[in-house]
Amino acid sequence: IQPFSKMNGFKMQKTKKINENKSTRPLMTYALITCALILTGCARPQHKEVIEQICLSDMNKAQAMQAAEDVLGRMHFSIDKADAEQGIIRTRPLPAAQSFEFWRSDNVGSFNSTEANLHSIRRTAELSLSRQAGQLCISCDVKVQRLSLPEREVTSSGRSYAMFTKSRQSIQVLELHPEQKQEMAWVDVGSDNQLATEILKRISSRLDARRASLDIENRESSDEL
Repeated sequence: IQPFSKMNGFKMQKTKKINENKSTRPLMTYALITCALILTGCARPQHKEVIEQICLSDMNKAQAMQAAEDVLGRMHFSIDKADAEQGIIRTRPLPAAQSFEFWRSDNVGSFNSTEANLHSIRRTAELSLSRQAGQLCISCDVKVQRLSLPEREVTSSGRSYAMFTKSRQSIQVLELHPEQKQEMAWVDVGSDNQLATEILKRISSRLDARRASLDIENRESSDEL
């Protein structure tokens, strides 16, 4: 009788542990779902600040043009057109920074950084300067383009390595097929408002610093007189 009672008690303990595991499974599932929602940002949507233009008083166009060109140059943009009379600054297309180019700042936000590492992206910035109500206003528009590279038809799954480039199974190269070069194109995918906002913020900070230094110089010169 005693062995039977021990075996019966062992079965009861085992059943109890199984029930406890079953009761904790829903809690663990809910916890994992909650963590996933928080990590993906679904639990609390984030609204990014967007600045369409900045307006400054007591600032001439030549100073603003110089500050804007300096900011764009520090962000690795090259100037394609700078017309002080029309108040226009346009850059050449800048290929987006890769993950290892930590010194660059043209990928603003996690989405833009991820997209730049998955696709061939380039951006063009255009600034417009004009007088409005006695103030000098600067607006910025950043156009984004993505490279469209047509696939090359392959005869078997084993030759998928040659779908986009002239690669071999043992060596991967970045040389395109002649027909692909003819059909490849940069496709417009919209504007990058986050980068435009960052450019305007940097121009505003640079002009504010310049204004502060000029105020100090004028104050020191007046004290000397």
